[in-house]
Amino acid sequence: MEKDFINIIKDNEGIIYKITMLYGDSKEDKEDLYQEIVFQLWKSFKNFKNQSKISTWLYKVALNTALTHIKKEKKKINQISFDSSLLQVMDIKDSQLEEQIQLLYKHIKQLNSVERGIILLFLENHSHKEIAAITGFSTSNIGTRIGRIKEKLKTQMLK
Repeated sequence: MEKDFINIIKDNEGIIYKITMLYGDSKEDKEDLYQEIVFQLWKSFKNFKNQSKISTWLYKVALNTALTHIKKEKKKINQISFDSSLLQVMDIKDSQLEEQIQLLYKHIKQLNSVERGIILLFLENHSHKEIAAITGFSTSNIGTRIGRIKEKLKTQMLK
């Protein structure tokens, strides 16, 4: 069981990394959140019954952990600083693309915590149905929310 869990974490490390990047504040906060997510995944691993994809379960636990982390720390979403050094891991060679990605993440971080989770899942190419399963919203509500989030991001980025 432990070996399976370790393999799942290794295979899905990118998911955890992206969530910590969007929900963590400082480098230390991101590291703490990463550890907390892995801990919560381990605690709930024995209850995973393969009724959904492993990535769906992982997203759900990770997002819930991130939201709980925010509530515990009483973070102010609008005051989160953007740590651009994290993007270096992506090994992006095109500096213009890198600037656009940094700008997008900067604006995503300004969204509320629920919107950040939804747009992260959308950007990961999850279907509306999968996003609904992870977040607990209805599929039609997810479609509406994604449309509104896209408009909000467009407006923010044009300012």
